[in-house]
Parts: sequence; structure tokens; C-alpha cells
Amino acid sequence: MSEFISLETVEEIARQYGYWAVFFGISLENAGIPLPGETLTLVGGFLAGEGELDYWLVLLCATGGAILGDNFGYWIGKWGGFPLLLRVGKLLRISEEQLRRLREQFGNNAAKAVFFGRFVALLRIFAGPLAGISEMPYGKFFICNAAGAGVWASVMVSLSFFVGRLVPLEKLVSGVASFSIGALLLLILAIAIPRLLELRNPLNVED
Repeated sequence: MSEFISLETVEEIARQYGYWAVFFGISLENAGIPLPGETLTLVGGFLAGEGELDYWLVLLCATGGAILGDNFGYWIGKWGGFPLLLRVGKLLRISEEQLRRLREQFGNNAAKAVFFGRFVALLRIFAGPLAGISEMPYGKFFICNAAGAGVWASVMVSLSFFVGRLVPLEKLVSGVASFSIGALLLLILAIAIPRLLELRNPLNVED
């Protein structure tokens, strides 16, 4: 999302609104709205390293916003159910069969997806709603969500706080984005390869 909103704009927003920008930015992104919440968190940690913000307050806002946003996304998915996913799928031109497969795959790995999802591009936005749609028990979701939010926020804020003193902010944000996209590609391969092997097996049996 940061390609649609320049880093300079994000940095200006963070400087002007401080902790609120970090809290609401990541909260809305985790709720399913494609905003540059991760970039705002990185900028918040960077500004803390520059002495403009407090490290612990940035960490608190990032953690709290991530927990709140994913909870909101969970209940959107819970109340909207699979019909909500179908409507989104139509907009993205994804077939119903593919969406059912996606729901099944997510349901089988819901705990891992919620915990690690923030480190993966797109999954960070959709993990909460998908958890609700797949009917993941709320208690289990809450624990995985809170733990994942704490780990993610600690990594992002600490990374930008310490590494931001040595590396330009633009390169830092770009590096984190590249990692998120790489993680997404690996996730796609991890899902696609077993599926392709399953499709090949019947042919091998017949041979």
C-alpha cells in the first residue's frame, strides 16, 4: 500500500499525529482496510530512535492497534461469513471453488496464520476476517492474535529504532516490504506445490 502513499507523506502524518497515527494506522490495516499501517509503525520506531517519540509508547500503540484491528476484522468475518468472502472474491475475480479451498486451507492452519500473518504481505490485512469466516474459536483467536501482535510490534519497532540509526528509512521500509512479499510467495508455493502433487498422483496411479 505504501506505493500509493509516498513515504514522505507517511512520515509527515507520523510526525503530525504521533502515537495516534501508529495506533489507528495499524489498527485499520489489520481490520482489513489496505492502509500503510506497517510503514507507519516503522516510521514511528524510527522517530523514536530520533528522539521525537518514546520507544515504549510507540510499541504499546503498535501492539494495541494490531490487537484491536484484528479483533474488529475477526468479527466482520464472523458476521459476514462465507457470503462476504464470495462478494470480495467477485470483485477480485476469484472463483467460488478457489475461495472454498482458501477457507479450508486457512482453517487447517488458522493458529499459525493468525500468529505469523502480520509478517506476510496481504495476509496481515486478511488474517482477522478469514479467521472469523473460517469460524476459528474466538478464545484461540484472541490468544494467537495478542501473542502475534506483541511479537510483530516488538520486531518492527525495535528494528526501525535501532537499525534506523544506521540505515536510511527508505531502505529500511523497502527491505521490510521485500521480506513480506517474499514470505507471501513462499506461502503461495507451500500451498500450491502439494496441490499440484495431488493432481499428479491420479495420473501416476493410472500409469
